[in-house]
Amino acid sequence: MKKFLTLVMVGGMFLTTSAQSFDKKIEKLATKFEKDAIELRHWFHQNAELSNREFKTSERIAATLKEIGLEPQTGIAKTGVVAVLKGGKPGPVVGLRADIDGLPVKERVDLPWASKQMGEYNGEEVPVMHACGHDTHIGVLLGVAKMLYEMRDEIPGTVKFIFQPAEEGAPAGEEGGAKLMVKEGVLKNPDVDAIFGLHISSDTQVGRIETRPRGLLAAVNSFRIDIKGVQSHGSAPWSGIDPIVTASQMVNSIQTIVSRSIKLTDAAAVVTVGAIHSGVRSNIIPESAYMLGTIRTLDADHRTTVHKRLREIVQNIAEANNAEATVSIDEGYPVTFNDPSLFDQMIPTLDRISGNKVDLVPAITGAEDFSFYQEQVPGLFFFIGGCPEGSDPKKAAPHHTPDFYVDDSGMILGMKAMTALTLDYLSSK
Repeated sequence: MKKFLTLVMVGGMFLTTSAQSFDKKIEKLATKFEKDAIELRHWFHQNAELSNREFKTSERIAATLKEIGLEPQTGIAKTGVVAVLKGGKPGPVVGLRADIDGLPVKERVDLPWASKQMGEYNGEEVPVMHACGHDTHIGVLLGVAKMLYEMRDEIPGTVKFIFQPAEEGAPAGEEGGAKLMVKEGVLKNPDVDAIFGLHISSDTQVGRIETRPRGLLAAVNSFRIDIKGVQSHGSAPWSGIDPIVTASQMVNSIQTIVSRSIKLTDAAAVVTVGAIHSGVRSNIIPESAYMLGTIRTLDADHRTTVHKRLREIVQNIAEANNAEATVSIDEGYPVTFNDPSLFDQMIPTLDRISGNKVDLVPAITGAEDFSFYQEQVPGLFFFIGGCPEGSDPKKAAPHHTPDFYVDDSGMILGMKAMTALTLDYLSSK
């Protein structure tokens, strides 16, 4: 017997009767659970915790999942939480991910639920704030869990909710984040077929979605350059080897890597030196210096070229100054890469659920460890707006700053989008 789908034109696209039915329920359930998601967001914001130290956060997530009716697994990748929802019908497995850690930033936003938390970072006591919106991501995904649980009998497949710690990077000497979750088997048992993730954006208008196929966010690597010279009196520089002069020459030459070794018409790249440390007095040429920096690339070959040229430049300039130098580059994160086939399949869902408010944006030189999941299975990552109606997105405080703010009203679109992506993907198989 042949099966025929009834198609209806909605917003310039054909929509199955099944999807129409889901959309009505999604709208109703998102409205029902929006307040819950916002209240949870406020609690997580007020109780912000640093990477790999999200103990209260993890406890509250697990407790909420139990209240919903799910059986959460805790202690994954240190403080991660995972729950599986089996639908009433057989089908594929979708992963939905939210990151849960805060940042060592002191909040300046005047909110009744502002963070006053403290934590330890690099051996120092620091204020802690959700300065990148991860609190909204948790609230959104818990809202989605509530929505999908109510629809569980109609779900043709399985949903895995992944609450991931340490997206901002594990403390020194520790593993963490998406890489550790993958290593510990978060995409297995049941095996995830596709994964979806979102990020709220302070300079995107509430109600809009931003994304792009292929490379959306850059690969990132941190580097450290250590320079060893010979200490001498500042009045007699010829009697020593100056690591500060050597470092200065390196900084200037490092800037030529992108301008002279990278084909920028293919993809952007950035090499930034963010810190130089050396010396204690005006009249002492110190023995050593070190520099810290970041590399951002949107192309795998560019990444290889930048690493190679960085090492060459540092070694050659050190030799020219009779100094010694070493370069260490961490493993970093790969490119956040939206699988083209999955993107083409799911972009109509985002367009439909947002009311034709999806913007295809240029690649961004920020980074996201969602990329580790995308190395293993097809994944789609997108941004939702957090800039409140009536505000100028151009004046929004950037992420990772004390004045960072995203509005609660942006969360409902995230709930609807993640739910619709899940149901549409599962229904298409």
